[in-house]
Amino acid sequence: MRRFCLTFPGNLVASFKWPMIIGHLLAAGLTACLVLSGFDWRYFSATRHPALLSWAFTAAPIGGLIPLVLPLSLFIVGILCKSPITTMAGWAIGQAELIGSIVSSAYKAFTGRVHPPLPMWTDAGPDLSHDFRFGFLRGGVFWGWPSSHTTIAFAMAFTVFTLFPRRRCLGLLAIGYALYIGIGVSLTIHWFSDFVAGMIIGTMIGFAVGKSFLPPPR
Repeated sequence: MRRFCLTFPGNLVASFKWPMIIGHLLAAGLTACLVLSGFDWRYFSATRHPALLSWAFTAAPIGGLIPLVLPLSLFIVGILCKSPITTMAGWAIGQAELIGSIVSSAYKAFTGRVHPPLPMWTDAGPDLSHDFRFGFLRGGVFWGWPSSHTTIAFAMAFTVFTLFPRRRCLGLLAIGYALYIGIGVSLTIHWFSDFVAGMIIGTMIGFAVGKSFLPPPR
């Protein structure tokens, strides 16, 4: 808890400082390319297959549930098993999730991007991929750019990847989970560029948080 409180302000600010700001610029630049080239709309139109959408449908609820369950589970296991590293992992992942949520929600508050046509099982409908409502809270903070599900999933995954450098299988499993969440929501409730931006921003947050929770070298 103490490390969580001590590192949180610095990690939140560090998410926007050099060299992290390069990632934010890259996320915005790639989004502009994907939108203006028409790729976002072509990707959306080409993925309206019911079988594919059925596979992706669970990504959003899973991506909302796991961030709530995982840190709490790690706290409980760490206390019951008297494992400080497990408890620390819970605090680190929880902080990465919180920062990921704050950063993605802040962007959404100002970009106001319109979500893909719903219901997602039908024809693509009109092209809404270019529609942004720039301003403050013109589009709320639930839908929009970048994908919060993806940002949080990648922040979690790369926190684990950074915290446990000798357990690469664990890190790769976490990244696999993040890819499923990100790709899944890009097929259902988000545009492809929302996923790409969330992946980049979440990865940077995860590295920053993971490094701050690493034990000091002996």
